[in-house]
Amino acid sequence: MDVQEFRKDFLEDIKTDAAVTGEGSCASFVSAFARYLQEAEYLLDFTASYYEGTGKRNRKLRVDGYAYDEFDQTMSLIIADYDGSENEYVLTKTQAKQLQDRLSHFVDDAQNTPLHCSLEMSRPCSDLVDLLREKRLEIRKYRFLIFSTSNISTTITKLESDEVDGIPSECQIWNIERLFRVCGSDTGRHIIEIDFKEHSVYGIPCLEASGTATKDFKSYLCIIPGAVLADIYDRYGSSLLEGNVRSFLSTKVAVNKKIRATILNCSERFFAYNNGISATAMNVQIEPSPQGQILISAKDFQIINGGQTTASLSNARYKDKCDLSAIFVQMKLTVIEQIPEEEATELIQNISRSSNSQNKVSDADFFSTHPFHVRMEQCSQRLYARAIEGSQFDTKWFYERARGQYLQKQMRLTNAEKKKFLLQNPKNQLITKTDLAKVRNSWEGLPHIVSRGAQTNFTEFADKTSKKWNEQSDATLFGDRYFQETVALVLIFKYTESMIPAQSWYQQGYRANIVTYTIALLHKLIKEQFEKQDLDLMFIWIRQLVPNSVQKVLADLAEQVYDKLTDPLRDVENVTQWCKREGCWHSVQNISYMLPPHMINCLIGQDGKKTIINEAKAKAE
Repeated sequence: MDVQEFRKDFLEDIKTDAAVTGEGSCASFVSAFARYLQEAEYLLDFTASYYEGTGKRNRKLRVDGYAYDEFDQTMSLIIADYDGSENEYVLTKTQAKQLQDRLSHFVDDAQNTPLHCSLEMSRPCSDLVDLLREKRLEIRKYRFLIFSTSNISTTITKLESDEVDGIPSECQIWNIERLFRVCGSDTGRHIIEIDFKEHSVYGIPCLEASGTATKDFKSYLCIIPGAVLADIYDRYGSSLLEGNVRSFLSTKVAVNKKIRATILNCSERFFAYNNGISATAMNVQIEPSPQGQILISAKDFQIINGGQTTASLSNARYKDKCDLSAIFVQMKLTVIEQIPEEEATELIQNISRSSNSQNKVSDADFFSTHPFHVRMEQCSQRLYARAIEGSQFDTKWFYERARGQYLQKQMRLTNAEKKKFLLQNPKNQLITKTDLAKVRNSWEGLPHIVSRGAQTNFTEFADKTSKKWNEQSDATLFGDRYFQETVALVLIFKYTESMIPAQSWYQQGYRANIVTYTIALLHKLIKEQFEKQDLDLMFIWIRQLVPNSVQKVLADLAEQVYDKLTDPLRDVENVTQWCKREGCWHSVQNISYMLPPHMINCLIGQDGKKTIINEAKAKAE
């Protein structure tokens, strides 16, 4: 697969998704683009929030979505430059600046004018305005992202970005070609390359740790100035931190009080008091100097231990106006040699796991190499789903254990091989790790956690599932049946997502929240109203469709959930933020609804489930 094939498939998927959801091609384009960047860990979250209008002084305003990173306090605002035709256009610097200005003007008007009253906007966009005002004193950087179907003009090397409301901003253009480079790379994620000479005149002093080198890696001990560490954190934000570390820290206090006290009160002792940081890189440039070896640059630089130290230095300089010139930090840098990607990924994850063995990051130790994911992948490769809608062949549900696996599987296939692969593994039957976490946590009654975003939800799911995995006495808990029932939950999710936009009561916005709350409520009602019964998920797996009686109930519940989420008397005015609260889930559980008696035909008793599990256990033995 090359970039042209990726582009054609991507745009076709957009049209298909738009037809199913009824949201429009541009909205589907933005959502699909954001999903890819979430999987690449470039965005931790995404909320669709379309608005287009005219603000003060007749300035054009536009926004299509946003993502707020609580950890590094970066507000990402997204605007689309979408053309669904097969023609390829060039985005000029003038056009890019116009798009950039529409985002910055939107922020300015949201912060400094009564935008709610003067302009008519969707509820999600109203929530965005509320969030911008609520976080006004907290936001440290605005990041404007242009999602484009065009090619980028060669005259665009860098887009200058002025301060917005006194806060630094930056603007980046993401087109389909750039997206392909990230998704088609071996790592399947956005790679950080750091030129340390941009932050320190001579680079970073380093010393090779003699006797530690292996065929897989080399180790270096470095002394990095505190100001340089703060600089690179200010520039790259939380993406500088290895995924599991970031996900953990984003749910905790980012700035350690003891670290902060050392910075403010005895900065000259910081090196002695602090444990330093650990980092990995896939490639480095090291040069000799009169003083010894100097680290010049590092590719795929990730901090795997020391996230709080890094964030604390940056925050102390930003909020406390602290001088970091007397602070130096020891850094253990492990440079991975040219070994197969799977081995390199596992090595980095093992280093990260060991480096964080003294804190709770290990509780959510749920890397792609964890046996749970390996088993889910094995199930997905072995189990066939029955043919539907007149198809003459069975298919598989592809479980993407590692980022970008699905796309990378197609990279070196001929057209005939790719066609065969897609027939057996259709794209609408792709399940990512975050998809699995989303459907499972919804079914477990955690829609408020799901509403907090893919990464936060995955961390919660990882924590619980890791504990269950370590406690299980046999292999049946996470075997074939678990995977098949997960597929059934995905089918319920997909049906609910496609059903909601067609309902007369739906007014655009909050679809993701409605879906997770509706499915959580359905499961709660079944357990309450049908004693010792549960939804027969295996029935759905076998037939690869959601029964009509369940479809009808989902439609009824979705409307009541929507009314409850947007109830004017809700405890929090901002609906998006309200959906993240446990109180919202308590409120939804108060919905009064009697499931129809014929629902019993779609249920299975606990005795029946035990029999199936015992049979699976006997078969496994």
